[in-house]
Amino acid sequence: MPIIKQFSNGAFLEYARGSFDDWCVYFISPTGKRRPPRDIDYFQTIKDLAARYGPDRVYDDYVSIYDITGKSVDEEVLNHISLIANKYDADDVLEVDILFSILYMAMIAEEHKANTRLGRRIKRLGIHFLLYEDASVSYAANFMRGMNWRKIAALCEERGF
Repeated sequence: MPIIKQFSNGAFLEYARGSFDDWCVYFISPTGKRRPPRDIDYFQTIKDLAARYGPDRVYDDYVSIYDITGKSVDEEVLNHISLIANKYDADDVLEVDILFSILYMAMIAEEHKANTRLGRRIKRLGIHFLLYEDASVSYAANFMRGMNWRKIAALCEERGF
């Protein structure tokens, strides 16, 4: 599979076959270890960043990516993510670039899920719960499992998205 985004430390992201489709996001570390990022992992990173920079900044930066996410990878969006990351403290730039790039790719994957009615909104709802509704990382990453799509859609609409 082609590399979607390569990072300064040699790590990169790609799509490949997962359990359901060909839209599984994989993170390949600088040492070559390949794994799909889990919601619980990147939600922890979001929570940690929000503790340092405030939930509004992290959420607003995420929404600026959410708003321009379509069904395919766009180089301009990947560049936008790197520009956002460069506005964080130097020690956090790489982590933010990786985090938002993973989220971007995960939102595209959600848009490609068979028979989806929620698309990328499902990620936004989890992040909103995490940052504004005092949900734990585990709860925010898992509370929608098994929930009817109409209920999830209603929760999104109540929050304005």
